[in-house]
Amino acid sequence: MPDLFDTSAPKGAEAPRPLADRIRPQHLSEVIGQTHVLGPEGPLGAMLAAGSLGSVILWGPPGVGKTTIARLLAHESDRAFVQISAIFSGVPELRKVFDAAKLRMGQGRGTLLFVDEIHRFNKAQQDSFLPHMEDGTILLVGATTENPSFELNAALLSRAQVIVLERLSLADLERLAQRAEQAMGKALPLKAPAREALLEMADGDGRAALNLIEQVMAWKLPAPLDTEALASRLMRRAANYDKSGDGHYNLISALHKSVRGSDPDAALYWYCRMLEGGEDPRFIARRLTRMAVEDIALADPQAQTLCLHAWETYERLGSPEGELALAQAVIYLALAPKSNAGYVAYKAAREAARKTGSAPPPKHILNAPTRLMEEQGFGAGYQYDHDAEDGFSGQHYFPDGMKRPVFYSPVERGFERELKKRVDWFAKLREKRGS
Repeated sequence: MPDLFDTSAPKGAEAPRPLADRIRPQHLSEVIGQTHVLGPEGPLGAMLAAGSLGSVILWGPPGVGKTTIARLLAHESDRAFVQISAIFSGVPELRKVFDAAKLRMGQGRGTLLFVDEIHRFNKAQQDSFLPHMEDGTILLVGATTENPSFELNAALLSRAQVIVLERLSLADLERLAQRAEQAMGKALPLKAPAREALLEMADGDGRAALNLIEQVMAWKLPAPLDTEALASRLMRRAANYDKSGDGHYNLISALHKSVRGSDPDAALYWYCRMLEGGEDPRFIARRLTRMAVEDIALADPQAQTLCLHAWETYERLGSPEGELALAQAVIYLALAPKSNAGYVAYKAAREAARKTGSAPPPKHILNAPTRLMEEQGFGAGYQYDHDAEDGFSGQHYFPDGMKRPVFYSPVERGFERELKKRVDWFAKLREKRGS
């Protein structure tokens, strides 16, 4: 009788393999999706056609085929495939990999080194790849879900082409489901709407879709399930959202630009996407207030106040009730008149201040609290605006010798239309007083 440590297995027995592994493509032509990089005109397709495959970084969300593509690239280029994970590997493991690759190279065969989660390697570890890439010991294929521009060294990026992979579409997932049905010899026990709902649950992740399909296929059902019955048996996959990574910045960027583009529906969608991903509503409240200041500003002075009130309401009510106050702020900001005139003016004034940071104010607008300062001409010639005609003296308030710049140019939208009238009126009076 075999004991706990007996490694022998009955003849013909095979350990169960996940569906995703059983139907893994054997050729690049079988890969579902990613035609923009694998097709004849795509970067990888062109490299293979020319027989000049170079090191690449595969950047994309989970479950889009990064590992599969790396394996097939090794097969297509007749290289040994070696896979490591940056999570579990350090310098000793890398040395062993490089040494083995050198031996293989001496025997006339190249090595394709696939590094999963390559962004988790530190700078020194990333630098260790460089000499082996340069002398041809390894052809590096790195995989990352994070933006390589921020996570990988410039030296490594200069030696590898970044290939962007996309999440799978519903049509891609349907093709994947059909392939799974063919491999398992039976159809998914789901009605058409439930089938679509199942694929939507995968949210563009092929591996997640296959895991869901395998789970459903294991059920012994008397009849196909509808959407409601499926939902009671399966939980929707959590949204792909990293609050400290690209997802965090991509979605807040989408929200900001939707607000700036005056699209309340799109703005609400991205706001809810962030909430569904577990984002802290306080972060969103802070960014909404920034949008009010940066993109609406004086075109609607109430926008900033409304954001602060919505923020305060959230702090008092908490989730989920307080999230409605922020949603209403999102709608208000999207429909408010837009102007970045104040933002542009501020940046231009900061630049001017940097260039003329040592120039003193003109003496006529300085106070003279001492006799010495009075003798030096401080305050001499100052005109008290309230005593002037129209309450406006038109004096020069910039440093002596500095040509008067124009920083603030209000737009003809919202409340800034009124401010533009005032700016133009003061400009005419200033010209009149100056003459």
